[in-house]
Amino acid sequence: MTGTDIGVLAERAHRVRERVLEMGAGENGAHLGGSLSAADLLTVLYGAVLRVRPDRPDWPDRDWFVLSKGHASAALYAVLAEHGFIPSEECADYAKPGSRLAGHPLRRVEGVEFPTGSLGHGLSLAAGAALAARRLGRPSRAFALLGDGELQEGSVWEAAMGAAHHGLDNLVAVVDRNGWQISGTTEECLSLEPLADRWRAFGWAVREVDGHDLSALLATFTALPDTGGRPTVVLARTVKGRGVPMLEDRKKSHYVQLTPKLHVRALAGLRNRRERDQ
Repeated sequence: MTGTDIGVLAERAHRVRERVLEMGAGENGAHLGGSLSAADLLTVLYGAVLRVRPDRPDWPDRDWFVLSKGHASAALYAVLAEHGFIPSEECADYAKPGSRLAGHPLRRVEGVEFPTGSLGHGLSLAAGAALAARRLGRPSRAFALLGDGELQEGSVWEAAMGAAHHGLDNLVAVVDRNGWQISGTTEECLSLEPLADRWRAFGWAVREVDGHDLSALLATFTALPDTGGRPTVVLARTVKGRGVPMLEDRKKSHYVQLTPKLHVRALAGLRNRRERDQ
């Protein structure tokens, strides 16, 4: 893509983060830290990689996306609104009683393939979609976005083993490696490193990338699959709460209900960071 195109992605990622903060300022708050760390990943996937059609969410030849870290639903809804799957004004109903934009994604929302939130299941779902597409002769690929703390679930590694056994090279796992889970850092709670070697040992091709470098993400995702006969995992190094200085790399950003004053402060920090980085 050209520099102008990268600029478009950057603008979209900024709007996604603004919407995430708006949802976090609602009466029920939101999982801000993990939503903000995943914002660039989702922006690039939906903006330049996934073959999907907002006007026909059930298009048979679509790529499948599974938000395995379902608590980051605010980021997914913001991206779906950005691309016309849902009305942008509906984001104001996030997590309210009766709203279909629940705290974890539900199948009733256009663009959501599976309800997720019980961690450790998304990779199995994506692997099933990839295997079905191959057996049906469809060009569809399946992508699953996982949290790094989620990798402590044994079901993730069962799915990883099965996907490698079936040679699902139309399957991509993306790990939002922000280093935190609800109770502390991943390495304090249950260490994951050497993470790349673990995935390789399970028969996966491994790509490592800065999860906030839009150009690097684009180059990484658009080159896939580049290893025949093996699924690929993209280990994306990210920062929890990325873009909002008062939330970055902090345990307390896991789930936040922003007061009006904190919402104003968070937006100001986000815009100042964007101006600095431009």
